[in-house]
Amino acid sequence: MTMTLLALALLGFSADDSTIALFDGRTLDGWVAEGVSSYQKDGVDTPVWTVEDGRIVCRGSGFGFLRYKEREFGDFTFRVEFRMAPKCNSGIGVRTRDFRPEDSRGTRPSYYSYEIQLTDDSGQAPTKTSSGSLYRYVAPRENALKPPGEWNNLEVTCKGPRIQVVLNGVLIQDVDQSEHEELRSKPLRGHVCLQNHGGHIEFRTVEIHELGPDAE
Repeated sequence: MTMTLLALALLGFSADDSTIALFDGRTLDGWVAEGVSSYQKDGVDTPVWTVEDGRIVCRGSGFGFLRYKEREFGDFTFRVEFRMAPKCNSGIGVRTRDFRPEDSRGTRPSYYSYEIQLTDDSGQAPTKTSSGSLYRYVAPRENALKPPGEWNNLEVTCKGPRIQVVLNGVLIQDVDQSEHEELRSKPLRGHVCLQNHGGHIEFRTVEIHELGPDAE
């Protein structure tokens, strides 16, 4: 069984189930850049977020997010592939809202909802701020990240209060937020987003699979 099929099996659906592609491979249609969205390069205003050869590329300047703005999601599996440059810091936001820099603590995913941390720490011991953590709240069971330059497969499943994270075929998070005092008030519905936190990172195969009321 391939790593992708193993991850799908862990999450309870098959490879031929329908999905919603959030990224068309050519444009950023449906997405909005929030926070720092451009930077100066050789005197030219250059966007942080671009599309190159079927990849969403984050140049890593300043702090902000690329949020899928078209709709919110409740119960779902969010699937994305990513690869990072050395010393990268980034993340994935789920069940989040629009980000407003003037209220950063109140609107960024790591406070408002959840950020799944992505950072260049392959091989290091897992912590509450390492790759695969529910940032600042729950450390992953293990660090399953690949080294910089290699593609990683991430799948985040949210069903009711339960959050599961599979990284490269390894189940690294299985958390019921109702069992944690500091997590109980986290929203059960919201947007998904990608984070710019000053590091170069690329994304592809950005998809979501909605889970119905009878999903296992």
